[in-house]
Amino acid sequence: MTAETATSGTARPTVPRRSAHPAASRAAELTGGLARRARRRPVTTTAVLLGLAVVLDVVLMWQRRWMSDDGLIFLRTVRQILAGNGPVFNVGERVETNTSTVWTLVLIGLAALPVRLEYASVGAGLVLSAAALGFALDGARRLTGLGRVVVPAGGLVVLAVSPFWDFGTSGLETGLAFCWLGVTWWLLVRRSQREPRLFVPRGARRRPGPAWPTALVVGLGPLVRPDLALVSLTAGLALAVLEQPRDRRGWLRVVGLGALCVAPAAGYEVFRAGYYGLLVPSTALAKEAGVALWGRGYSYLRDTVATYWLLVPALFLLVAAVAIAGPRLARSQWWARRRGRAVADRQDPDVRATRAWDRAGTAAVALAPVVGGLAVVLYVVRVGGDFMHARMLLPAVFCLLMPVMALPVRRRTVLPLLALALWALGVGLNAHPAYDGISASGIADERHFYVKLLGTPHPLTTDDYRGHPYVAGGAKLIAQSPVPVLALQARGLGPAGPEWETVPLAPGQPSGMVFLNLGAAGALNPLDVRVTDTVGLAEPLAAHTTMVPDGRVGHDKNLPAAWSVARGGGVAPDDRAVRADDVAAAGRALQCPAIRELEDSVSAPLTWSRFRENLLGAPARTALRFPRDPVLSEVACTPPAR
Repeated sequence: MTAETATSGTARPTVPRRSAHPAASRAAELTGGLARRARRRPVTTTAVLLGLAVVLDVVLMWQRRWMSDDGLIFLRTVRQILAGNGPVFNVGERVETNTSTVWTLVLIGLAALPVRLEYASVGAGLVLSAAALGFALDGARRLTGLGRVVVPAGGLVVLAVSPFWDFGTSGLETGLAFCWLGVTWWLLVRRSQREPRLFVPRGARRRPGPAWPTALVVGLGPLVRPDLALVSLTAGLALAVLEQPRDRRGWLRVVGLGALCVAPAAGYEVFRAGYYGLLVPSTALAKEAGVALWGRGYSYLRDTVATYWLLVPALFLLVAAVAIAGPRLARSQWWARRRGRAVADRQDPDVRATRAWDRAGTAAVALAPVVGGLAVVLYVVRVGGDFMHARMLLPAVFCLLMPVMALPVRRRTVLPLLALALWALGVGLNAHPAYDGISASGIADERHFYVKLLGTPHPLTTDDYRGHPYVAGGAKLIAQSPVPVLALQARGLGPAGPEWETVPLAPGQPSGMVFLNLGAAGALNPLDVRVTDTVGLAEPLAAHTTMVPDGRVGHDKNLPAAWSVARGGGVAPDDRAVRADDVAAAGRALQCPAIRELEDSVSAPLTWSRFRENLLGAPARTALRFPRDPVLSEVACTPPAR
C-alpha cells in the first residue's frame, strides 16, 4: 500500500495507460469502429428489407383500391349517426347491421376530415393494413432475429396472396382486424422481452411498462370482429403467463387484467342487448352463425387454400422455423434434463424460477397467434365460410403467419426462404380464382364482380355505384313518387336489365326499397327511405325466419316481399312481384304476440322501461325463429282449437 493510499483510506481506480505507439492506438480505434459498423449493418439491412415489404404492400393495395357493397353499409350507418338518428341503418329501427363496432367508431372520427367519407374509409383501411404488416414484422424480428439480418418470410405470403390486396381497402373492417392482430402481437412480444434493472442483483429484470394497456388492447378483439374473441382468449392467456402469478398478489393482478380484458366487450354487450334487443348483431342471425355447416365450410377453406397453394409456404415456413428453434431447444437446460444429462445449476432459486417463467412466457407468446388462428379457421369452417372469396380466412392466415412473419437468415434457413420467395413470385403473378365472378358453390370474387358490373377499375364512391344496373331503377322510382311507395324488383328481366315496380303504402309510412345488395341500395337512397334486404342484415323479420334449404353461403334467408308490403300497410295489386293473398296472410302473422314483441323491440320509443325489457328478453328474442312463408307463419302462430 502506498503512502497516498494509506492516507486517503481508499484506492484510486486504475486508469489504463495510453499506448506508447501512436500506430497501435490508431489500429485499435479502427478495429473498434469496424466492429461497431458490423453490429449496425444487420440492423440497417433488416430495416431496409422490412421497410420495402411494407412499401410494396401499400403499392399492391393501392393498385386494387375499391369500396365494396358491404363497405357502403358501414357508411350509411355512420351517416345516420351524424344525422342524429343513432347507430341504425333505417330511421326509427334499431337494427345492428355493422359487424365491427370499433370500425364504426373509426369511421365516425374520419367523418370530421375534409374529404369524402368513402375516400377516408378506403385510405384508413390501406394505412391500417400497412401498419399491421409493420407491427407484425417487427414483432417477429424481436422474437427471433435480434442482432441478425432478418427478412420478411411470412410477409411474402401477405404480399403474394391477392385477397390481402383486395380487402386491405374495400371499406370493410378487415384492415382494422389486421392492425389489431399486429399491434396485439407486437405488445405481447415486447412484454416478453425483459429489460435490465439497475442496482439489483444480477439476473433481476423488469417488464417494459405497465400491463394494463396491453390488456385493454387484447380485450378489443370481439369489438373489432366477433370471431376475433378466440384470438383475444389466447392472447389473454399469454399475457397471464407473462405476468408470472407466483403468489396471491400475482394472481390478483392477473384477475384484474382479465377483468380489464373483458370489460369493453361486456359493456358493449349490455348496450347491444338493451338497445337492439339481441345478444348478437343482426348479421349473425342472417347468416345463422350458430348452425354447423361443416361441408360448406370445408369447400370455402379448400377454395382459398387450393387457389394459392397455401400448404406450400406453410411447409417452407415450418422448416425454417424448426431450423431456428431446434438449436435453441437443444441448448436449453430443459432439453438437457430431458436427455438425462447432468446440469450444474448453481443459480439462486428466485432467479431460476424467473427464468423458467420467462421461457414459458416466450413460448406462450409464440403459440398464442398459432392457436388463435387455428381456432378462427375452425370457426369459419363450422359456420360454412362466407360468400366472399377468402375474406373470412384472411385474419386467421395473418394470425398464423405472425410468429414467422420475419425470420433471420442463417445457413439452415437459406434454402426454405429461397423456395418461399419463388412460390411468392409465382403465386403473386399468376394465382387467382378459377371462376369469373361467382362460382358454382356461391363464392364470389367480390372485387372482380363489382369492377365488371360497374365498369370502372376502382369503384370508390356512391357516384360509381349509380351505374349499378340492379339498383338505380328502383331508387329513381322512389324519388319520382309523390306518395310513399315500396320499390320491389319484378320477376324476370326487361330489355335493359331487372325491372322495378312500386306498391303504394299507407299514408305516413316511409317509402322503402327491398333489395339484396343492401350497401348500394342504401347509398343511392336518402336516409329517410327504409332500405331493407331479403336475407336479414337490415330487415329484422328476415333475420328471424327459418333458413332456406341449400341456400347460397351467406344468403341463407329469403323473406318474401309480402311481409314488407304488409308491414308498410300496402295493398298489393294483381302484379308479378307479390300476391294479395300472401300480403293478407303476412298482415295476420304480424299480429302474432312473439312477432309483435320483436317489432316493438326495434321500433318502439327507447325508454328506460323499453331498454330493460329488451335487455331481459334478449336471449329468447335471439332464439326466435318463424317460417318465412307468411301462410305457414300464420298457422304456426294460431293456437290450436280446444
